Amino acid sequence: METPIFGPDSWAYGVLAVILVQASICDVRTGMIYNRITYPAIFIGLASHWLAGGWAGEHVPGGTCTMGLLDAMVGFAAGFLPLFVVWLAGGIGGGDAKIMGAVGALTGWRFALTAMFYGFAVAVLMAVVIMLRRRIAMKTLGRIWQFLWLSVLRAKPGAPDGPDSVKLPFGLALCIGTVGVMVAVVVMRYYGVEGPMERLFFLSF
Repeated sequence: METPIFGPDSWAYGVLAVILVQASICDVRTGMIYNRITYPAIFIGLASHWLAGGWAGEHVPGGTCTMGLLDAMVGFAAGFLPLFVVWLAGGIGGGDAKIMGAVGALTGWRFALTAMFYGFAVAVLMAVVIMLRRRIAMKTLGRIWQFLWLSVLRAKPGAPDGPDSVKLPFGLALCIGTVGVMVAVVVMRYYGVEGPMERLFFLSF
């Protein structure tokens, strides 16, 4: 269960906000998110929820909830493992996977998966804008189509990128998506938005 914004675990959002600012600046300046940012954030999430909620935490249906160590571990796995697989395939940097692991450790699996989804949406939007500004949209789509077609034919397509391929600060996109979810959670909790609208925003997770 995600951390309630006006509950005993609301401190996690403050910690997360600081971490996201640091990670965003680092990714823009260096193209990496350093371990000195992600590891302490993961540790704070796991240790603090363990101290505050014990192993299982306290979950009151329709009321405030306190995450425990188990919730933080599940959140870390939900944020880290999907992007770890992408990192193994060479698609992103390891820091991107770790920052989402930190998001999950601090806020829970539901928040982490939602933030990841909207982070990917931000990355796609950034890529489209960059391609249109550089006027390489059709060339890039052509390379991707050729890659997919050769993959279907079980040939060796090679990498679909080229010298003019779009280079995205993917970590920044993930941070922007996470901030968007944080703001939405605050607004929904403040106005008491629940039921179908909340489930729609969180993609029925």
